[in-house]
Amino acid sequence: MRLRFALLSLVLLAAVPVVPAGAQENPPIKGLFLLTDYPAVTVRPGTTSSVNLRIQNYALPPERLALSVTGVPQGWTATLLGGGQPVAAAMATANQSTSLQLRLEVPANAAMGTQTITVSAKGASTEVTLPIAVTLAKDLPAKLTLEPQLPSLRGTAKSNFEYQLNVKNDSGRNLVVSLAAQAPQNYEASFTEQYGSQELSSIPVEAGQSKTVKLKVRPPSTVGAGRYPVAVKASAEDATAEANVALEISGAPKLTLSGRDGIVSGRAEAGKEATIPLIVTNTGTAAADEVELTSTAPNGWKIVFEPKSVDRIAPGANKEVQVLVTPPEKAIAGDYAPTFNVAARGENASTQFRIAVATSTMWGIVGAGIIAIALLIMVGAVARFGRR
Repeated sequence: MRLRFALLSLVLLAAVPVVPAGAQENPPIKGLFLLTDYPAVTVRPGTTSSVNLRIQNYALPPERLALSVTGVPQGWTATLLGGGQPVAAAMATANQSTSLQLRLEVPANAAMGTQTITVSAKGASTEVTLPIAVTLAKDLPAKLTLEPQLPSLRGTAKSNFEYQLNVKNDSGRNLVVSLAAQAPQNYEASFTEQYGSQELSSIPVEAGQSKTVKLKVRPPSTVGAGRYPVAVKASAEDATAEANVALEISGAPKLTLSGRDGIVSGRAEAGKEATIPLIVTNTGTAAADEVELTSTAPNGWKIVFEPKSVDRIAPGANKEVQVLVTPPEKAIAGDYAPTFNVAARGENASTQFRIAVATSTMWGIVGAGIIAIALLIMVGAVARFGRR
């Protein structure tokens, strides 16, 4: 019993964590902070630049904070923006951050050097400040980055390929970015807004911000299977950025219908079955599977395909089927145009055939006999009543 108790005590002692002497657990962060990712920036005289700020509240009650900017050189304009408009106060919600922007308008004749501008947020119980060093430089080159979200898409020659592109302005001034795409010959390429259909050739991007545009690429319907690259370029002033996207086009069938030797006409006799050869051709770049044949014809016509379906037609190959056409017995002699259709998993085609229908000889004899009887009756009537 004592041995079991001793073993249990050892297990319990082993489970207790050992804290080294002098070590303390890190206390949780608590307080109000005014932060920016870049507290020292370089701008060019005669331009407008923006610095992104945020007020971070860790575990404090919500508080209204009055905002102010000090140390602004003479002739400069400093504006605090929240939600895209000037603000003079902000709410610091517990365990949340509030985004701000400091917009600086620097006159063209501003003296070179470094200026320190201080942003303050003051509440009833708390005040925080953030100094920002602003250095003026005559030539600050623009910088762009261009990144596709999905650089390679797969589809058929009938697909529309759409790429999401992130355009980022890493410079200290607002830019108007021109967009261009170099696609293979006979391809259509255009840029649109991310959530719109309006085509565009350029887009404004604020300093330090990014925007997403959509590149639409449509290949020609005759393109073969393969991988096709598209080069995308964004440019603004002295900066350029390039990216490459690709279309992976899989083959697609393309069906056509015609008669033998290209003839799309035939003959039939009313009430009798006639056989017309029909050629189904696959001019596409992939095999056509499960090819089904149907027809649209005048009332009373009977049309049967032999065979009614074809399992597979390889690219560049064709298959001959027989169409058994039977016009109704009382069909009037003349030309008729039934439509023959073919379909295979989204691909379809149709063609109209001109079929000349002749009436049978028996119906001709019957018709002639009826006419002769009518003539005899008329002659007899004339002879009988003409004597009176």
